Amino acid sequence: MFFDRPKAGTKALLVHIQVGNATEAELRELAQSAGLFVVGEVTAKRKSPDPRTYVGKGKLEEIHEYANEIEAELILFDQELNPTQERNLEEALERRVLGRTGLILNIFAQRARTHEGKLQVELAQLRHASTRLVRGWSHLDRQRGGSGRGEGSSMGVQGAGETQLESDQRMIAARLKNINKRLSRVSKQRSQNRRARKKADIRTVSLVGYTNTGKSTLFNVLCESDVHAADQLFATLDPTLRQLELPIIGKAILSDTVGFIRKLPHGLVDAFKATLEEVMQADLLLHIVDAATSDRPLQMEEVNVVLAEIGAEGVPQLLVYNKIDLIHGKPRIDRDEQGKPVRVWVSGLKGEGLDLLIEAISELMSQQVLDMTLKLDPDQGQMRAKLFELGAVITEEAEDDGTLNLHIRIETESLKRLANQTGMKLDGLDIPNSQSDGPVAQNTYSPI
Repeated sequence: MFFDRPKAGTKALLVHIQVGNATEAELRELAQSAGLFVVGEVTAKRKSPDPRTYVGKGKLEEIHEYANEIEAELILFDQELNPTQERNLEEALERRVLGRTGLILNIFAQRARTHEGKLQVELAQLRHASTRLVRGWSHLDRQRGGSGRGEGSSMGVQGAGETQLESDQRMIAARLKNINKRLSRVSKQRSQNRRARKKADIRTVSLVGYTNTGKSTLFNVLCESDVHAADQLFATLDPTLRQLELPIIGKAILSDTVGFIRKLPHGLVDAFKATLEEVMQADLLLHIVDAATSDRPLQMEEVNVVLAEIGAEGVPQLLVYNKIDLIHGKPRIDRDEQGKPVRVWVSGLKGEGLDLLIEAISELMSQQVLDMTLKLDPDQGQMRAKLFELGAVITEEAEDDGTLNLHIRIETESLKRLANQTGMKLDGLDIPNSQSDGPVAQNTYSPI
């Protein structure tokens, strides 16, 4: 409708005006992820952007001459350009110009696969386009108003109607209203699903991290799933939830969603609100970090900035250093002074360290873990099967009368839930209440 995306293979000239800690490599990756063919680059430094064209007059002339020389069809700036700057640059350079937000929106439009993802991308595109309609159609005359039946119509005078600009603004406003209404229904459905999971005591773990750190690869190997994963920026946009079995805890939900990036446009964060609510409501965040990149500290900082923006800065995090195969690292868990896991080193691609990651997740999410011996009568086979299914049984010994002694390690609430499902009574065991963290005097088991 309003989005004339550059075609794949379009020749692009990259303009990188460094005003902070930006990296030229990222702009190239963004362009390549959009399917563009990079034919040249221009770099410079500025203390502050020019209000009219972002760059100075001399640099503008240099860009123009170079673009003519390499026959660039599109010019990409690694900064956010306001509508006036974008328009002035296009007039001066005689070519299509895209700022950082426009480029990222272009990639998002290519990546969205589900109906929800496409709605969220279109919402961000429309909001972006609405700021760039001013004078965008000034070359067009006003549409004629009136009844359309000429001077002899019963309406009398046929005055000037709305401009093309006003018509586009009205159409965008109507479409925005429709999309927001549909996304509101999506948000309500997600909220209902979260309430149902909470009622069933099913925990949620969300993957977050900078784009292209290997989140989807880890997601696939942990859940034996087939979510699209590729070595490119924003390979995954659409929210995906899968079941994950955890020792001690049992069934949990693992969610994967869009990766973050430096200067992620606020409009995108707002448009993906329904998706990012999964992150806000998670019990634990797995912050996936590319262990092999030199930009690791900057990328981690940018992720935390976005988490704060969506109100998820208070959700517990476990740092997962992925791609250790690229640095010849070994899988391990790093712990703090209290013995709590803080970092896990893994390789999702090679499948290394996944057992350590599962161990760390279970440890962080477990509440009131019991290490105990449980006696089961011969007719309580269903309880035995469920304990084995949960991975809670450490050892098993059978007595002559058929009684089983199971040494188990299990979360208190999980034991209660299994007992309810199988009809087993726990009255003989002094199981602590979920609100109590104190030790329990009972010889048959010892809480840890």
